[in-house]
Amino acid sequence: MASLNKVLLIGNLTRPPELRYTPSGTAVADLRMAVNRNYTTQSGEKREDTCFLTVVVWGKQAESCGEYLDKGSQIFVEGRLQTRDWEGKDGQKRTVTEVVAERVQFMSRTKGAPTAVPAAQPFAEDAPAGEDDVPF
Repeated sequence: MASLNKVLLIGNLTRPPELRYTPSGTAVADLRMAVNRNYTTQSGEKREDTCFLTVVVWGKQAESCGEYLDKGSQIFVEGRLQTRDWEGKDGQKRTVTEVVAERVQFMSRTKGAPTAVPAAQPFAEDAPAGEDDVPF
C-alpha cells in the first residue's frame, strides 16, 4: 500500500529564525510559522483560526533563511511531517511533530531577501538526525 507525507504551507514567521550548527558543521534553522485559516460558520459568522508550526530547515537553505528572513516574513514551505521523541532534563518523555522543509520560498522581501532560495540537497533519509545532531 502506498503512502504520502507531503505538506504545503504559506504563512508568516512569528519570530526570527534560530540558526544553529550540528557538531559535524551542518546548518539547521528552526522557523516558527503562523498559518491562518478563514472560514464561515453555519450561522454565517466569519472566523479565522491560526495554527502555529515549527519548521526545520537543513543545509544551505537554513543559512539563507537565517540571513534573509525575519519576524513577519511570508514564506511558502514544501516539506514533510516528522515526529520526534526525547526525554527532557526533568525525566519526562516529550514528543514533537514538526515540518521538515524540502523547499522554502521567500514571498516577502524582509531583510533584502531574494524571492526564492535554491533547493538544498535533501537530508539523507538513510541517516536521520540523531538526538546528538539536533542542536535544539
